[in-house]
Amino acid sequence: MDKLAKIAALILVVQALAAPAWGQEKASTAAPSDQAKAAVAAPSPQGFSIFLGGAFGAGLVIIGAGLGIGRIGAAAVESMARQPEAVTSIQAAMILSAALIEGVTFFALVACMFFNH
Repeated sequence: MDKLAKIAALILVVQALAAPAWGQEKASTAAPSDQAKAAVAAPSPQGFSIFLGGAFGAGLVIIGAGLGIGRIGAAAVESMARQPEAVTSIQAAMILSAALIEGVTFFALVACMFFNH
């Protein structure tokens, strides 16, 4: 139950960081005035928090991928030490698992970069 509470708290923190993005209105298609051009050039505090949410999400993705690949490597080395005759099949399974994790990590990083604003 403690692990579930930590996951729920993490989800709430991520949602709180992304909350300013939900309240923004769509930009109008009218020609911008000089004052509007100046406002676009200067970053707003709300825009910064949107980028902060994307950066926080990317950090979580990298941490999770690093932990996952580290556990795969540790388990593979331990199993190779116990059964040296199965090294080739263990290495193949380890490389396949690490490649799948890296693929999902790359997709999640792209999602964090493109969908944070």
